[in-house]
Amino acid sequence: MEKENYSPEYQLDQIDEQILALLVENAKLGSKEIAAQVGLTVTPTYERIRRLEKRGFIKSYKAVLDKKKLGKNLTVLCNVQLKSHAAELLESFESQVIELQEVTSCYHIAGNFDYLLIIEIEDMDEYAEFLKGKLASIPHIATVQSSFVMRALKETGF
Repeated sequence: MEKENYSPEYQLDQIDEQILALLVENAKLGSKEIAAQVGLTVTPTYERIRRLEKRGFIKSYKAVLDKKKLGKNLTVLCNVQLKSHAAELLESFESQVIELQEVTSCYHIAGNFDYLLIIEIEDMDEYAEFLKGKLASIPHIATVQSSFVMRALKETGF
């Protein structure tokens, strides 16, 4: 959880954790269905969900799409190292990379690389075009290292 959303005055209990796990699994569950699974009535379950939303534990609800049906058959983990760590270069890179529709996630990381990009595309040809035509056009990139997902073993909402 992000520090700005963490509420030390509100500690999650076991029922809150069950509610969160159920919503991660299926965000379309209604209060009645959740209440039945956690052993509460509908009203206190509804109030708990609203409190979790208000306190920032639940940031949003999203649909999980079938990437293959959408033609996104290749997931690439792309590590990027910049030539410099000057604040304006970092900000410039970030503002440009988040505009690329192929980039579904972008993380500023510590270690040998500066950023980890998750890229969802159709195939290797599309990735080659993405590298040449889009990523390479962003200034001050020193190194790009790509890994290709062969099979996803676990994907969660956390």
